[in-house]
Amino acid sequence: MFKRDLELERTWSALLLGIEGMVGKKPKDLNSVLFLIGVQELGKGNRVFSKEEKQDLMHIGICKVLSYSGYYELEGQDKDGWPHWKLIKKLPHFDLLEQEKLLRMHVIEYFEKEFDWTKPEHNP
Repeated sequence: MFKRDLELERTWSALLLGIEGMVGKKPKDLNSVLFLIGVQELGKGNRVFSKEEKQDLMHIGICKVLSYSGYYELEGQDKDGWPHWKLIKKLPHFDLLEQEKLLRMHVIEYFEKEFDWTKPEHNP
């Protein structure tokens, strides 16, 4: 494993602990974190979502974090207040491991920008 991969793993583990401190439960995987980002970006609070809505929320999370690299742009919201994203540039062809790394890096960036989770109170 490369040094930067080890650093990503350390930062990711710290982020999961930070999220646990914020929401009271440690996310089990990347998809759980993307779902939480989607809920945050929807801005309607925590409620019961249908299976389809959960998939939509994960898509919102993915689009939001990939917007930091210019892959997606927020188009606006529909009549129900759900954000809609437009693909701006084609995503590179990565294997699953590389896709997950890219998403993790951007999820970390999201929490740094939106929540400043690196503050001591967010990072046990």
